[in-house]
Amino acid sequence: MRRRCLLLLLALLCEPGRGSGPGPGPGAVTCGSVLKLLNTRHNVRLHSHEVKYGSGSGQQSVTGVEASDDANSYWRIRGKNDDTCQRGTPVKCGQAIRLTHVNTGKNLHTHHFPSPLSNNQEVSAFGDDGEGDDLDIWTVQCSGTHWEREDAVRFKHIGTDVFLSITGEQYGHPIRGQREVHGMTSPNHHNYWMAMEGVFIKPSMDPAKHDEL
Repeated sequence: MRRRCLLLLLALLCEPGRGSGPGPGPGAVTCGSVLKLLNTRHNVRLHSHEVKYGSGSGQQSVTGVEASDDANSYWRIRGKNDDTCQRGTPVKCGQAIRLTHVNTGKNLHTHHFPSPLSNNQEVSAFGDDGEGDDLDIWTVQCSGTHWEREDAVRFKHIGTDVFLSITGEQYGHPIRGQREVHGMTSPNHHNYWMAMEGVFIKPSMDPAKHDEL
């Protein structure tokens, strides 16, 4: 399933703000959509890969990359559980979600381990086939009613109250040039993100019509 989804994404190569969403302008980000997230301060996309941290939890690392075409930067929007985020339903501001890494099936996760470079809070990818634990849950912080594709939003972790952030520290070998992603306790300009390239499922009362994704 993940391979099929990735092949579809690579074939479409949707530009920011384009997809199957409603209307000619930007629309709401919807449950089940697969997208890339751009940190607006540092111009890098949220990324993961099968490289584990050499310290801290030893879990799969999460970084920021400058390349816009890296296939390891796609994340699927899911609910706190399978009943709270029906496919095609617009994500509300304040809603609890999970972000599942498409290529590895692990969820965006954080916990009380120090991050490798900045000694803030480590952010990792955790779980198997999209199933992890309660530390995979984040709330979407935005100013309106729904998370709109044109808006910069924050992700606040429910379990530890940190914000998904980047402050520019760069890794060396084997992921040279990639940026450290970590959790910060304060909301600031380092933790704003925008929805970018992806496949955005059109809001619908009939989620089954999007099963090709």
